[in-house]
Amino acid sequence: MSHSHGHPHGDHTHHHHEAEPVEGSWLDPEDDRPSSVERRKFLAGMGIAAGAVGALAAGTGTAAAHVPVNPWGGGERWYAGDHHVHTHYSDDGQYTIEQQVAKARQFGLDWVVITDHGGPAHQKFSIDQVTPDVERARRNQRAVLVYQGLEWNIPGAEHATVFLPPGKHTADILKAFELSYDGRIAGGSEPLALAALRYLEAQVLSGRTEIALMFANHPSRRGVDSPHEIRGWRDAAPGVAVGMEGAPGHQAAGIPKSAGGPGRARGYYDTAAPLPESFPGYPAESYRTHGGFDWMTAKVGGLWDSMLAEGRPWWITANSDVHQVFADTFTPGRQDYATTGSKGAPIDSGVRQTGYGDFFPGQYGANVVGARSRSYVDVMRGLQAGKVLTVHGRLVDGLRLRVRSRDDLRGVTLGGRTFVRRGGDVEVTIEIDRTTSPNWSGSVPVLAKVDLISGPVTGPCGDRDVFTAPETSVVKTFEAPRKGRIRFTHTFSGVERSFYLRLRGSDGKRLTSSGDPVVDEIANSDPWEDLWFYANPVFVDVI
Repeated sequence: MSHSHGHPHGDHTHHHHEAEPVEGSWLDPEDDRPSSVERRKFLAGMGIAAGAVGALAAGTGTAAAHVPVNPWGGGERWYAGDHHVHTHYSDDGQYTIEQQVAKARQFGLDWVVITDHGGPAHQKFSIDQVTPDVERARRNQRAVLVYQGLEWNIPGAEHATVFLPPGKHTADILKAFELSYDGRIAGGSEPLALAALRYLEAQVLSGRTEIALMFANHPSRRGVDSPHEIRGWRDAAPGVAVGMEGAPGHQAAGIPKSAGGPGRARGYYDTAAPLPESFPGYPAESYRTHGGFDWMTAKVGGLWDSMLAEGRPWWITANSDVHQVFADTFTPGRQDYATTGSKGAPIDSGVRQTGYGDFFPGQYGANVVGARSRSYVDVMRGLQAGKVLTVHGRLVDGLRLRVRSRDDLRGVTLGGRTFVRRGGDVEVTIEIDRTTSPNWSGSVPVLAKVDLISGPVTGPCGDRDVFTAPETSVVKTFEAPRKGRIRFTHTFSGVERSFYLRLRGSDGKRLTSSGDPVVDEIANSDPWEDLWFYANPVFVDVI
């Protein structure tokens, strides 16, 4: 069993059966009083979510929970979500917050982050309008956790998701952050970006918010996120800057015009790059997606692996970046964004808009996060810890991974770190939940293969612009059986060096001769015909 997702042949129903927390009580996740937070933490430590306690207190019976991510991983459960969602509070968006949250629920998500574009109008007008809309969506659609954040224009670089859990200081922190550190408002370059991340870290350390996270968005699209900048973000605030979009949104953009699509590139990775501000070392292939994933992630021995080879925890995600949804009939509202911070409610044209390049949250991609409970902070802790599986097109319904040595019999899972005595063996066990229902293209995807990728942890690089890890490779490819249980094992024997490992899987429809994803063609890359999942790494230390 696994996290339940919707499909196009029936209504999707969530089965949380949780009572609604009473506003003002310690069960309410928005109650940030220290005593209330500690009581909820205590229950979370027992594996009980506050909503489940509310159900019991109200006499409604026990709450049905999601199945474990990993029976060996401390009892975490699957919670699928999307941290990159736009609304009419972006100058190029159109949907209301209520519409986006409703779609997230319809497509099987448990959480979403509202991330409208930062900038002068957003800082001056939008945040004050977003805040009550988010609160209203939380009250009206309790099945989905709705986070408030923004898409930060990183000074000197690309964009990033920044978000916080609910709290009395959330809107104030976001407004101050945007005013002082957004590139469209304050200008600046790398030093200001580092100061921005330290500001967010300071809000956590001061107790104004329990946690704050940043993920770099579409990092290879224009080539302006240099390797040293990415390392700098991680080093400046390692509890805040924790990862990047391994796969960008805008996946429908690659549907060919001959098939009624936009005829552009997946992720809108069709910029005439490199640009004058692009990092000069990146190759031409970096400006395209590979099997729908960003080059930094998809390239074995590439930038992501170079970070992992240093021993840096740096995680990947997959998101919708939804602005305008392919084949939807809505068009943007006509309100003046520059003077109001909103495009206004969208207008139903009654005509399918085939030039749009997005999917709704959960319709195509999802981050499936391991968390101790269905609470705002616990889901963010799961993201912070790298307990994340990224999936396109519902290729798989679940993953259980255990990595262990004889010295650590319990083992660890995604985002974890374990140890082995020099010369010892490390056992990897992989169990995958097969998809049995159609995805939103109407077909049932079939997993064809799983790659186990590994490389040694060699320590910090002297050159912070290194983006290769030459010793990283695919150490084993498993062919997935067409029927029955999907379970694989592999043993790293006689381990002499610390290392990391990670997984990826494919439907096998578009591969290079070496089994890697192909470079996606502009105007000819149907996303439903090239599905992948990527899992975050596990580190193994030799002692």
